[in-house]
Amino acid sequence: RAEPSMIKKMSPSESDFAIPSKNCYRMVILGSTKVGKTAIVSRFLNGRFEEQYTPTIEDFHRKLYSIKGDVYQLDILDTSGNHPFPAMRRLSILTGDVFILVFSLDNRDSFQEVQRLKRQIFETKSCLKNKIKENIDVPLVICGNKGDREFHREVQQEEIDQLVAGDDTCAYFEISAKRNENVDTMFRTLFTLAKLPHEMSPDLHRKVSVQYCDMLQRKSLKNKKMKDIGEAYGVVTPCARRPSVHSDLMYIKEKAIGGGQGKDKERCVIS
Repeated sequence: RAEPSMIKKMSPSESDFAIPSKNCYRMVILGSTKVGKTAIVSRFLNGRFEEQYTPTIEDFHRKLYSIKGDVYQLDILDTSGNHPFPAMRRLSILTGDVFILVFSLDNRDSFQEVQRLKRQIFETKSCLKNKIKENIDVPLVICGNKGDREFHREVQQEEIDQLVAGDDTCAYFEISAKRNENVDTMFRTLFTLAKLPHEMSPDLHRKVSVQYCDMLQRKSLKNKKMKDIGEAYGVVTPCARRPSVHSDLMYIKEKAIGGGQGKDKERCVIS
């Protein structure tokens, strides 16, 4: 087992990668408690399912990709189902670029929470849109988790169809994080809705350890011969730290204004 100092040394640093702001995104997972949000994140990051339940306060993860010669950064925010601080939930929504809303098929209250969250995301993003006077798409998927509990179903398909009807940036999937059913398809669809490389999906890139981060750096070189060939790689950065509130506010400004104007000279903050 690597010592903490070794892990820190092997971790990517800001000097290792020059990632354009347009290639930096944040995925936010929202929903009630005990619906399987963390289980979905675990499937995404390491392909595992943890049987033991531990309440989430807020977990932050970061994954770097090398895809067709470009490097991407995806931050993952696994939020608390209790939402003890409404202002923090609003900040999470403002900083999010893509969203996963999760409910449990055997818990009607959790579906009603997803209905409220979808409205809140739309209202919050619309407020931001009015300030910057630009169109803001909100790519999101709604997940009915615990599909392995079909006989205890409390949410009917007709209700779900009504929730997603007429929204081109929203899709619905019934999944089982426990059995890993439909999870990869859900992620592929989410990235397609967000116009991101579908190779970001867990089943479409090679997982490499942090020792191979130099691959990402080499792939990021603007070599036209490598631009459209080669494998897609992904690495989870160890010990990723949740950005501060100030950093998040700057992130909002960059994504809403700087990113929209294509200021590639501005870079992601890798801390």
